Amino acid sequence: QVPLVESGGGLVQPGGSLRLSCATSGSIFSIHSMGWFRQAPGKQRELVAAITKGGNTRYADSVKGRFTISRDDAKNTVYLQMNSVKPEDTAVYFCRLGYSTTAWSGTWGQGTQVTVSS
Repeated sequence: QVPLVESGGGLVQPGGSLRLSCATSGSIFSIHSMGWFRQAPGKQRELVAAITKGGNTRYADSVKGRFTISRDDAKNTVYLQMNSVKPEDTAVYFCRLGYSTTAWSGTWGQGTQVTVSS
């Protein structure tokens, strides 16, 4: 099982910012796309943002203009910068290995909780 280690979740006020990180091994990171998904209570898991190994990105309409996905190849880490967060962004956020921005492997991280509340 390929380890995907997420960090950076927590409690943030509406309008605030948070940065999530997901680290994996170098041999895996360099050949895969990476994605961030989220799952709110009672809802299906959904794609938030994705980035290919070449740097092409894709975003859910609900986060466009507020969230930014990026990758640091030297650190084998993908980030999700979350700005202007809203209560509806509250969810468990997962990173996932992929083959493009639309095709995904079965390898997930353990998830990190993000709660947006005043």
